[in-house]
Amino acid sequence: MGRSQSQHQNNGHRTNPWGYALELGIFAGIIWGAIHWVFYSLHFTVIVPGFLGEPYFKHAFLKSGLGQFVGWLFFIVLSIIASYMYIFLFRKMKGPWPGIAYGIVWWILIFVAIGPYVHMVKPINKLTWDTLVSEFCIFLLWGLFIGYTIAVEYTDERKREPQHAGG
Repeated sequence: MGRSQSQHQNNGHRTNPWGYALELGIFAGIIWGAIHWVFYSLHFTVIVPGFLGEPYFKHAFLKSGLGQFVGWLFFIVLSIIASYMYIFLFRKMKGPWPGIAYGIVWWILIFVAIGPYVHMVKPINKLTWDTLVSEFCIFLLWGLFIGYTIAVEYTDERKREPQHAGG
């Protein structure tokens, strides 16, 4: 005998937004923090991987191996916060474009609005073009990663369709 419709709906796919945002933020921070570290190591950017820790640590420390690791942890925390914000504000938006816009907004906040004033990054007119382009691309793709991952999880209706026997 098959399940009744109400039993099937109660056992449907429900994603816990708190856990999902935490997991996504951790992975986004690990992946894109590592990519930022590679870009820094290859001299595509002059922004140290620990730039988010600039208000709290000395720049010389953030250039050290331990400082770069601490910066990576800061980026993971930022990614968790960004994932929570996205999941609670924009999770019903479909497609990649909201995530791309989200990454660009974060880049503007960090490199134009807040970062230069708290000495996290140099003013935008004092950074090289390769740094600006590299950082812009990292944040754009980071936002896309967060936004599109959430969009697929919360707007993909195929996951919520009942499975038919023999189908």
